[in-house]
Amino acid sequence: MTQKPMLFSGVQPSGNLHLGNYLGAISQWLEMQADYTCLFSIVNYHSITVSQNPQELAKKTLELAKIYLASGLDPKKTIIFTQSDVSEHTELAWILNCTSTRISDLKKMTQFKDKSQKDGGENVSVGLLDYPVLMAADILLYNTNVVPVGDDQLQHVELARTLARRFNQQYGEVFVVPEAKIRKTGARIMGLDDPTKKMSKSAASPANYIALTDSPEIITKKIMRAVTDSDGQVKYDEKNKPAISNLLTIYHLVSGQSIKDLEKKYAGLGYGDFKKDLAAAVINFLADFQKKYREISDRQVLQILKTGAQRARKIAAKTMEKVRKEVGII
Repeated sequence: MTQKPMLFSGVQPSGNLHLGNYLGAISQWLEMQADYTCLFSIVNYHSITVSQNPQELAKKTLELAKIYLASGLDPKKTIIFTQSDVSEHTELAWILNCTSTRISDLKKMTQFKDKSQKDGGENVSVGLLDYPVLMAADILLYNTNVVPVGDDQLQHVELARTLARRFNQQYGEVFVVPEAKIRKTGARIMGLDDPTKKMSKSAASPANYIALTDSPEIITKKIMRAVTDSDGQVKYDEKNKPAISNLLTIYHLVSGQSIKDLEKKYAGLGYGDFKKDLAAAVINFLADFQKKYREISDRQVLQILKTGAQRARKIAAKTMEKVRKEVGII
């Protein structure tokens, strides 16, 4: 039997997972379950690169696991686990820091530049600078062939590729060099309050995103208040009409209707009718997910994460055995 290629991806358990996360990442994962050996991690060590409330972090970890399961990720087909339950992640990150990573690599990371500028960079943790190396370790531990990511994470996958090549060149062919896979439509869902910036689960205002657990009333309110433009035409034009183009993308992805058909449907109608129908489409799209989410218990989640960590550890341990041997750690 031909072995399926390996796939790894993960999400931080912080903020509120939103429709953009689902459309840009999780929905893509669901399609890939049949074709890949999939590992989906809750990357909680990445979360603590910035200050977290410990109780809230623990709560969000369980919530994120429930979201994975309610979305349709099948623990019988995939490995679902918490990053901190597999110590090889941090061990490999340290070895990559010492053998393959340059300070110049990390200073180029645009996400670090963006986040560190918020307080002048003086109080930024070393972890925030170094977390792309931990992300590389997450990926390389599992002989990963494919990493499904949003376009904002491409730079980090490219670093993982660079570190794999450098390590292999120095020590022999230990790591698979991974490839990034980006969904073309919906890879970058923009904020409802600012269509020039990506929808963010850590946004200061909840008006930016539609959380996967938002009630129908809240969803309707957020969409009706979403930014549009002044001409009132429901037309896709990403450059000149980014707000309505973003809403059309969301409508297309949650309803299955093409953007051209939606433009025809709302030709001559105002944004009010369009938004009202979009809200109904989003509510309908999330209804089954939200029902499943409410039915999953903490006990079920903890057992699935425990089993997933055991399965992940078996793969990670084999990789680390090779890595230690090559670098002379006995």
